Amino acid sequence: MKFKWTMGAALLAGGAAAMAQDPQALYLRSLAATCAACHGTHGRAVAGPGVSALAGMDKDDLVRRLHAFKSGARPATVMQQISLGYSDAQIEQIAGYLARQKP
Repeated sequence: MKFKWTMGAALLAGGAAAMAQDPQALYLRSLAATCAACHGTHGRAVAGPGVSALAGMDKDDLVRRLHAFKSGARPATVMQQISLGYSDAQIEQIAGYLARQKP
């Protein structure tokens, strides 16, 4: 019986630790996850034509690129539509998250 209680307590503690994660960090990861289908997990794209790896890129460069897509100044097949869905603050947050990732 003691084993069941110990296992139950360990499971509860693990679940509580996961719930206690910083909500802002989880939010940033979920924003950046929208890029994963094309640019790879955490911005680490595999080799392919036209899809760049974003991990470790300069934040300001990423912000400029996303704003250029959003304004239509930089033509693209998909990124213009995707970038329209982000506010300026979200673009800053996504760029900051991806810039901090290791390539």
